[in-house]
Amino acid sequence: MHTGPRRYSLAALRSLIAEHRKQAYFRFELKRMARDNPHLIDDIGLTKKEVDVEIAKLPFWQR
Repeated sequence: MHTGPRRYSLAALRSLIAEHRKQAYFRFELKRMARDNPHLIDDIGLTKKEVDVEIAKLPFWQR
């Protein structure tokens, strides 16, 4: 079992940052959709509660 600090390659870190940005963009767009076109939330297969949970994951200055 490895107990030391984890070491990531540069490619892995880039991939992690890219995934984080994709998730943040999705949440930002989901917030905009919930505000502007709430009827579309059903079309993408999410409930209002699921949308609220995802929006809550945005940084406080974007909520």
